Amino acid sequence: MTTGLRLHARYRASKKRLLMALLGLITGVEFLENVMFVFAASHIMGGIGAAPREFAQAQAAYAVGSLLMIVKQQWSVRQFGYRRYLCVALTLFIIGTLGCSQSGSLGSLTLFRFIQGIGGGAFFTSSRVLIPLMFKGPERALAVKYFMYGIFSASCIGPLLAATLVDSGSWHLVFYGALPPALLALLGAWFLLPDAESGVEREPLAIGGLLLFGAAVLCLQLMLSDTRYDVFAHPFRLMLLAGGGLALLIGFLVHQWRHPQPILHLRVLANPVYLTGLGLYFLYYAIKNFSGYLFPIYAERGLGLPLIAVGWLDSFAGVATFVAVYAYIRFSRKLPNKKPMMLAGTLIMAGVCWWYSLMPPGVDTHWLMYGLAFQGLFSVMVVLPVAGLTYSELGDAYFGHGYQGKNLMRQLATSTSSALAAVLLQDRQFAVHDNLAATVHAGNPQIDSWLAQLAEVFRHNGFSDVQALAGAKAELARQVAQQAQLLACQDMYRYLAAFAVFTGLIIAVQRKLR
Repeated sequence: MTTGLRLHARYRASKKRLLMALLGLITGVEFLENVMFVFAASHIMGGIGAAPREFAQAQAAYAVGSLLMIVKQQWSVRQFGYRRYLCVALTLFIIGTLGCSQSGSLGSLTLFRFIQGIGGGAFFTSSRVLIPLMFKGPERALAVKYFMYGIFSASCIGPLLAATLVDSGSWHLVFYGALPPALLALLGAWFLLPDAESGVEREPLAIGGLLLFGAAVLCLQLMLSDTRYDVFAHPFRLMLLAGGGLALLIGFLVHQWRHPQPILHLRVLANPVYLTGLGLYFLYYAIKNFSGYLFPIYAERGLGLPLIAVGWLDSFAGVATFVAVYAYIRFSRKLPNKKPMMLAGTLIMAGVCWWYSLMPPGVDTHWLMYGLAFQGLFSVMVVLPVAGLTYSELGDAYFGHGYQGKNLMRQLATSTSSALAAVLLQDRQFAVHDNLAATVHAGNPQIDSWLAQLAEVFRHNGFSDVQALAGAKAELARQVAQQAQLLACQDMYRYLAAFAVFTGLIIAVQRKLR
């Protein structure tokens, strides 16, 4: 009898550990796919023959699908239960991933990224909300650890895996990287997650509110996607999209505030601590995503590092973050006041950005690794304390609604910062390139001497005089473009350092999260 009870207890403990690992895996799947997609974006763009402006449609499609799924997350789980809901979401994600891997045109890639987004939008919120529903006491703390490990392990694996797959010869392979964990998560969700509760009253779909939100998100995403190209050519079009999107979004929020059965429970979330946390979340994700967009361009195109080396560096940053997460989990209880830690995190990020802005061409990669190691501290010292404090006054009853709102904020911050990074970087690159081209050109005595020496090298290697001179000029143009890219990225890092300091001032002034 005693042996049977022990075996049963071990079985239950093992099943709970599997559930914890499953929730971390489901969350990690979306992060892994997104990290790989962003890292390999330029190669995917070349593979389908899309211009940057056209390719932005595929990026926006995922965001729109994800936001629509997030806003309907609470309604969906009440109607279908977490097992069916997440199994359907994982199936859609897998279909979208397979479709992306076979896409040969922008249209098909956009369609399947949208399907991916609908599926992937369910993962983060649902997995985190399930933790307080399924685990109590010490088990809950352990489940949160598994959840965080799932998120941050994707940053360790994703860049190197993407670089390896692209370097093997085909951009199509990038999409296959997330398939094995997605299939494993689908199998685990089907067998381990709970069914829907019986006797739950069916709620209306609230199609009016959903369409209003979808129209608002579509306008804002189109504006963000086109900003980098139309900010000077078609400013009124952008203003119309931005104004229309904001008006629709405000209309949606008013509709939800007054509705007796809202999609978003705004009245419950009108809490000063929660709203302060959302604001800090937005600033953190804006900095994090801006930096994530900037570093691969800075390292590969500015410093001229090979793609696989950039993948190793990005994955090293993920490993540094993972180690910092482990240290935070072990020692954070000894620091009851988290505000100084958050402030220190923003100052560390500002220092890292300033460090990158000083790197010369041809710098040894170990100098970059110092910055990447400290950058990992920023992610942990800011977002984990914010995550632990934001929901403190909501309680378990409204935690799901709070996390739903947080992930909407995360997706909007990610989209906004990507567009802003692209606009500023492109504008600065053009300005620097024009300045360099004004002095570095044929006719300048020093440049003519350099061209003559390089052309002579080409002639010694069997090129004709015409070919040698053309090759020398092409090499000059390449170096000017690379130098312009590097200087523009360094300017962006200075802007980002200033924004990190501004975020630190916000943290220092606010009094709700301590």
